[in-house]
Amino acid sequence: MNAQPSPARGRVLAVTGTSTDVGKTVVTAALAAAGRMDTVAICKPVQTGIAPTEPGDLAEVVRLAGDVSAVESYRYPEPLAPDTAARRAGMPLADPSVIVRAVDDLAATHDLTLVEGAGGVLVRLGESATILDIAAETLVPDTGDGVVIVVAPGLGALNHAELTVNAVRARGLRPAGLVIGWWPEEPDLAMRCNRSDLPRITGVPVVGVLPAGAASLDPAEFRRTAPTWFDPDWLAGSLTSRRASFAHTP
Repeated sequence: MNAQPSPARGRVLAVTGTSTDVGKTVVTAALAAAGRMDTVAICKPVQTGIAPTEPGDLAEVVRLAGDVSAVESYRYPEPLAPDTAARRAGMPLADPSVIVRAVDDLAATHDLTLVEGAGGVLVRLGESATILDIAAETLVPDTGDGVVIVVAPGLGALNHAELTVNAVRARGLRPAGLVIGWWPEEPDLAMRCNRSDLPRITGVPVVGVLPAGAASLDPAEFRRTAPTWFDPDWLAGSLTSRRASFAHTP
């Protein structure tokens, strides 16, 4: 890993999912709103399925979370895996070095940088690079940096979560916690069992549960409520400024 800890570098969390449509963008916005930080940045390495002038995932994060910096490195028009979308559009494939540089620049100037991946953890962002490759180059080990994994609540969640956690660990990265991307008012039996079984199966705690329809809340209400969706001890340990910890180190 190239990144090195320093008093000037903020915390970095990669946000990935067990698949597409599990709630990564809303979870990213909730993390940005819940963090006890003065400055927060969001990096979306690759956005697909959005025309050049249309608002993408970052616009939704900014709408919900409020005052955050937002950087999008690459955008392709068709709603496909990034490498396929780039080839079909005749556009350059995403260059991982460009993405890594964008994340490092944000981490140098913000207390918290959230890097939202595309689809699942092994989706190719460019020729071969995945969100794990970006994380391996930008997350600093043994400092609290890690990978937040967003999971769906229903059938298939256990298998998808365990596969994703294993892939993260295989790259030597720390799974920072599981977040259930949406939780209905009346969960079925599988959902209730999954909520209990996910930590047992994966060895990673469920650190957050977002209610279904969270994105439809008024932004002010979203920001006020977001901290209640996460475990308070996890928030205190994972979403506090690393600069503050350096400042208090004798």
